[in-house]
Amino acid sequence: MYERILVATDGSELSDHAVRHALNLAKACDAKLIALRVIPRYRQSYLEGGPILDQKMDSRVEALWTEHAQAELAAVKQAGKDIGVAVKAVVAKSDLIANAIISAAEKQKADLIVMASHGRKGYQRILLGSETQHVLTQSEIPVLVIRKKAKKK
Repeated sequence: MYERILVATDGSELSDHAVRHALNLAKACDAKLIALRVIPRYRQSYLEGGPILDQKMDSRVEALWTEHAQAELAAVKQAGKDIGVAVKAVVAKSDLIANAIISAAEKQKADLIVMASHGRKGYQRILLGSETQHVLTQSEIPVLVIRKKAKKK
């Protein structure tokens, strides 16, 4: 059914839940998994047109973020290896997370995107935005949204 599944992760517990689903789906479909971690670019200035901050600091911060992303993706690769799923790790740098996910899925020729969603509603959704919602509405590739069940009170 699926040959190349892209799973977007941010290293959070919720996205780890989506990664587990994507790994299991890839195993069931005998598909390859592309694990994507999008990291933002380090801010160059506080205000538009303001002075550029220390370039060495920028490079160090971006290198640190990239290192952390690669470590997270290495864990996904290992989990895939443990269950017999081939995993390709991809780190992308962009401030437009949803656009980077769609672009990576197209570039990697994915036939499914797997993402997690917090399921925020009302003002929270408006104020915090939703990368998942943006991918859902803009991607021509099917999107599987994983939500973790709410804990009973």
